Amino acid sequence: MTVHEKFLALGTHYGKVYLLDVQGNITQKFDVSPVKINQISLDESGEHMGVCSEDGKVQVFGLYSAEEFHEMFDCPIKIVAVHPQFVRSHFKQFVTGGKKLLLYERSWMNRWKPSVLHEGEGNIRNIKWRGHLIAWANNMGVKILDMISKQRITNVPRDDISLRPDMYPCSLCWKDNLTLIIGWGNSVKICSVKERHASEMRDLPNRYVEIVFQFDTEFYVSGLAPLCDQLVILSYVKEISEKTEVECCARPRLDIVQPLPESCEEISSDALTVRGFQENECRDYHLEYSEGESLFYIISPRDVVVAKERDQDDHIDWLLEKKKYEEALMAAEISQKTIKKHKILDIGLAYINHLVEKGEYDLAARKCQKILGKNTELWEFEVYKFKEIGQLKAISRYLPRRDPVLKPLIYEMVLHEFLESDYEGFATLIKEWPGDLYNNTIIVQAVVDHLKKDPQNRTLLQTLAELYTYDQRYGRALEIYLTLRHKDVFQLIHKHNLFSSIRDKIVLLMDFDSEIDRVVEELENRPELQHVYLHKLFKRDHHKGQRYHEKQISLYAEYDRPNLLPFLRDSTHCPLEKALEICQQRNFVEETVYLLSRMGNSRSALKMIMEELQDVDKAIEFAKEQDDGELWEDLILYSIDKPPFITGLLNNIGTHVDPILLIHRIKEGMEIPNLRDSLVKILQDYNLQILLREGCKKILVADSLSLLKKMHRTQMKGVLVDEYL
Repeated sequence: MTVHEKFLALGTHYGKVYLLDVQGNITQKFDVSPVKINQISLDESGEHMGVCSEDGKVQVFGLYSAEEFHEMFDCPIKIVAVHPQFVRSHFKQFVTGGKKLLLYERSWMNRWKPSVLHEGEGNIRNIKWRGHLIAWANNMGVKILDMISKQRITNVPRDDISLRPDMYPCSLCWKDNLTLIIGWGNSVKICSVKERHASEMRDLPNRYVEIVFQFDTEFYVSGLAPLCDQLVILSYVKEISEKTEVECCARPRLDIVQPLPESCEEISSDALTVRGFQENECRDYHLEYSEGESLFYIISPRDVVVAKERDQDDHIDWLLEKKKYEEALMAAEISQKTIKKHKILDIGLAYINHLVEKGEYDLAARKCQKILGKNTELWEFEVYKFKEIGQLKAISRYLPRRDPVLKPLIYEMVLHEFLESDYEGFATLIKEWPGDLYNNTIIVQAVVDHLKKDPQNRTLLQTLAELYTYDQRYGRALEIYLTLRHKDVFQLIHKHNLFSSIRDKIVLLMDFDSEIDRVVEELENRPELQHVYLHKLFKRDHHKGQRYHEKQISLYAEYDRPNLLPFLRDSTHCPLEKALEICQQRNFVEETVYLLSRMGNSRSALKMIMEELQDVDKAIEFAKEQDDGELWEDLILYSIDKPPFITGLLNNIGTHVDPILLIHRIKEGMEIPNLRDSLVKILQDYNLQILLREGCKKILVADSLSLLKKMHRTQMKGVLVDEYL
């Protein structure tokens, strides 16, 4: 039999050739010969057929045209192969195989001219023509001929010469235009035709063959075909009968193998039941395939078996049989438009049951989300099933909360289960589940009953506060939160505008909430409370709320000016430019003076003290702190026409600046209050300075003399000298 993508061509022992559609229905019949048909060959178009028979007859004819060629040989012709492009006029060629390999070409006068391509190595039993390459097998091995150069490019000898080539014929198959698969006996070779490099040519053909895979099989090869990067092998099997202990023919096998460089990996194996397999020989089986549809045809004397790749339903059946439910579910989801036998939901339910039986309750519950979807009846059924096996906790995390929503009784049942055995788990569910899933009053009463047994349980108290909040009983919730000193009190206060209830408790709130950012954010709309909180926080720790020091400048200026200057002095994170801008806008002189001096602008600060405050003592004190000669000069110039200022300067300048600088600049006739006392004080300060200098000088001379004597004594001491130096 030969396979084309459009039809099948089947030859019989009675010399008939039938054309069949892919379902096996006969569409045409040809009486070719009164004896056995040995070979049928089709070109790629499926329009021309070559047939040879046991009586030596060879026919090549068009299935849809009157074109025909007949030739009679004096011996049986086992093989015929037409050119793949026979339909084209310049490729009217075919080859026959008997004792010779003959090429027939049609000449320009429509005559067929034969030429011998090969002879002398026994009968030719198989030919496969692909593109410009012809492969054939004789008694010695397999040859490949390049039709372009008319050169043989390889000879692959057969491995087991003990096997009769007529009983164990060679199987040939082109995987593509350059890859030939050879199966002979129990040996398989995959050969690749390659171009020879120009530097290696010499007198050699321009192509050569490399065996890329080679391995032996367990049984004898009757046919083979490619399947992607794998091989389909039809094997002839012999086995020892258990009853008679005699070797007999077994059912043929169809194997899928993955070729490896020197071995193969079996992917699948099927034993085929065909009629009369007990009497069949290796040569009685053939394997043909349709490249486009991945259909494989196993031909035996009485049956033709069609094999095809398993569809997804077959694959899912196999996965379920192997209990690979996860893979089966994935396969069904991917192929949900093509599967006909299986339903995703049925597979999913079987998967859940399988996990429950294995004790993997959490995984089973997690899969419910995906498998049950929005089916409330199935959800409730599964919940009761988990309750029966004592695993309500496992499914609680995965129960739907929106679209769909189950009956309230389902959620209440789960909550009661946790309340009896796991307070923390119960609290988690109350936080995560919307309050409208269950009857809030029933759950509140249940919690209150448990608190009677354990009234100080923080987890139950906190949960009860959350339940009261959902029930809009905010007073009770706030009372519990304050008792627990829980941080959620801020959320409750802000959400329900309960600021008036906690105005006198702001310090208390600080004690149990360390989340400064959150507190500040919650009090954003209440700046006076926000100031109180940040002020208390600053008093407690100058660095804790440093990111809010800029905000505090405005808050102090607005609500608490007396503490603004201490804040500016103590804060190391306050932006000075921003503070100066605010103080200048509000005409805060003392704060502005401090900021100007801290920013290095001492002259402007001094000027503001003199002009705005009119306070000479502060100006002098400021000049002393800065200890800057130019600053004293500015102070003198500003004070020279103001007698009260001059008096203040005369009383305080003596130890910092030469008083003569000030006295020389006083105008004659100016009345200066308490001038005599000021001058006396200057002289007293001067005498004190002289005494201090003389005392220091005496101490310095005494220390120098003492050190000089010590040095002299040291230099007068003897020194040990080593004689060897």
